[in-house]
Amino acid sequence: MPVNWIDVSDLSFNVMLLLEREQLSWLPGWLPEPELALALSVNPAAEWYLRHKNPTLNPWVDRVIAQARDGADPTEIRKAEETILRAINDLVVYAVDPQIYAGLPFLGWDDAELSGLVDFGGKTVIDVGSGTGRLAFVAAQAGAHAVFAVEPVENLRVFIKHEAQKRGLRNMFTMDGLITDLPFPDDFIDIVMGGHVFGDHPEAEEAEMHRVAKPGGMVILCPGNNDTDEGWHEFLVSQGYEWSRFIEPPNDIKRKYWKTVEG
Repeated sequence: MPVNWIDVSDLSFNVMLLLEREQLSWLPGWLPEPELALALSVNPAAEWYLRHKNPTLNPWVDRVIAQARDGADPTEIRKAEETILRAINDLVVYAVDPQIYAGLPFLGWDDAELSGLVDFGGKTVIDVGSGTGRLAFVAAQAGAHAVFAVEPVENLRVFIKHEAQKRGLRNMFTMDGLITDLPFPDDFIDIVMGGHVFGDHPEAEEAEMHRVAKPGGMVILCPGNNDTDEGWHEFLVSQGYEWSRFIEPPNDIKRKYWKTVEG
């Protein structure tokens, strides 16, 4: 479901040029192609960027561009541009102003929902898909030895780094990476955690988190998912995860999952 975190009406369509290669890979099947065709037809820099930042998209871009039509007036063109930017409203926020995301009400859940699961003191921690560092800051402020905020979006990594500096935290470090491709050796991390990041490829994601965790370490997903028995809920339980419910503001019920990694 599209979010409405930022008003795109005053934003240039060139915001597309701020998206990362990984984000671009998500666009096929996400964006409405007729509107994208119209927007790209009058924004050649955006088309060029899509093709060169992520060349694997070229067959899709070819198909989209083939749908472009002549004769659209400026009002129709701008409507198409805004339709595309609204469709990727979350990605736009990450690129333009991460502070908007950091201030969203749903991130205001009680820190104890995470810190009550494990003692972070002296531990080495990964926050996978860190976003604006919601989980990472809990661990860092709880005395972790080192917290690696793994985030594929450069602008979010910059935000986390600056926020850590403002808070005087010298145990936080940002790194590029994905939940299916973590830049760490096997059996390296005491605590692997993530929030609102798990589920697109459950088997691969769980295997990668398990790979980098030390025997006796923990894997934590907080929040893990909505309060529904989705397919990967059963998968996580089958992999030995415990779980419970908690409130994510304003009044949503979420689930969190955790397990100790066996040797």
